[in-house]
Amino acid sequence: MSTSAIELASLLCSRLCHDMLSPVGALSNGLELLSDEKDPEMRQRCFELLDQSARISADKLKFFRLAFGAAGGFGDMVPVSEARALVDALLANNARIVVNWSLGSDMLPKPAIKTLLNFALIGIEALPRGGTLDIAAELRADQLTSGTSEIVVRAAGPRIAFDRDIGRALEGALPEGDLSSRTAPAAMIQQLAHSLGGRLQYALGDDALVLGAVLPGV
Repeated sequence: MSTSAIELASLLCSRLCHDMLSPVGALSNGLELLSDEKDPEMRQRCFELLDQSARISADKLKFFRLAFGAAGGFGDMVPVSEARALVDALLANNARIVVNWSLGSDMLPKPAIKTLLNFALIGIEALPRGGTLDIAAELRADQLTSGTSEIVVRAAGPRIAFDRDIGRALEGALPEGDLSSRTAPAAMIQQLAHSLGGRLQYALGDDALVLGAVLPGV
């Protein structure tokens, strides 16, 4: 699969707009209701809904800024706690998914953080009926490089929902003509892993999806 940077960026922008449409639309609807509502109790309820929608919008933007964007450049080390906070915030209003963390390092290179966040996003989307999301990551010492990042995300729950095209994008086997805003994040991290000499893999079962990455340092 060979995708131009412009095409990939365009598809990622489309994905971002799609995911932001719901909370931003809720803000617009809430403001419209507020302008017509006179009852004090209902106005208070509108304010609460506006506050919730604004918080969700901000959390999603922070997540996508690091997952899709180049915040801080690509050569920086990032606290793993920052990625954890972004994922936890993304799931703050989803009581059906329980997140378990196993972090062996305090810091990871930016490419590893981006991979972790996108794996988490794929895992969340694979659990429309709820379940558990287990996330593990560590930076293993390497005498020849700055270290090798290892990441594993396991989504387990009833009737896993996983688009096989996302799997092909992770493997770099998705035809360019089949790339879409849904598969663009997987294609992005596949290209990122390939540029580092790393690899991505996945395994899909009846009730679990496992995503793994090995990313050498530079």
